[in-house]
Amino acid sequence: MITLIVLAAGKSTRMRGHNKLLARVKGKPMIRRVVGAALESKVDETIVVLGWDESRIRQALVNLPCRIIVNREFEKGQSSSLKAGLSEVVPETRAVLVLPGDIAGIDSRGIDKVVNAYILDGGTILVAAHNGRHGHPILIDKRLFSEIAQISEETHGLKSVIKKHENEIRLVEVGTDTVIKDVDTPEDLHRLTSL
Repeated sequence: MITLIVLAAGKSTRMRGHNKLLARVKGKPMIRRVVGAALESKVDETIVVLGWDESRIRQALVNLPCRIIVNREFEKGQSSSLKAGLSEVVPETRAVLVLPGDIAGIDSRGIDKVVNAYILDGGTILVAAHNGRHGHPILIDKRLFSEIAQISEETHGLKSVIKKHENEIRLVEVGTDTVIKDVDTPEDLHRLTSL
């Protein structure tokens, strides 16, 4: 069992009052595109972690076969959302993929390349990459779940676990820069929607 966790609880603080996850990208809300890519991939389950603006994002995901959970502590940052998602995976889960909801150009092929690399050769941490640059999703083997359950923003969240195990990281070249492009600012969004 491989589960993908979409992190969609943040406040889009750099978007000047707008929820970037609801911005339309190629005719669909960004979050629906990202979750759709996850659902089209080889992962066995997709969990979406909501928080800020929960009802509107939930509406954008209507009729998609994902599991939605709500992080009531989303103000504590992305670490709290990852821990909330991880706490919901079933015991049979071998690995999770972590995908922020603002990796707007992601498609199922990029996700599948990471999943296939894990199925073929295993590993502790597999990171989607483009020309050596780390991107998303990040796949984490079950061996590290207990460490992730202890992360916090104060200790640099998931980055602290990845740094501790940096000699175990395997980059998976996916052949597209979409895995390294997130949307943080109105300018990022404009570049994306004007393509």
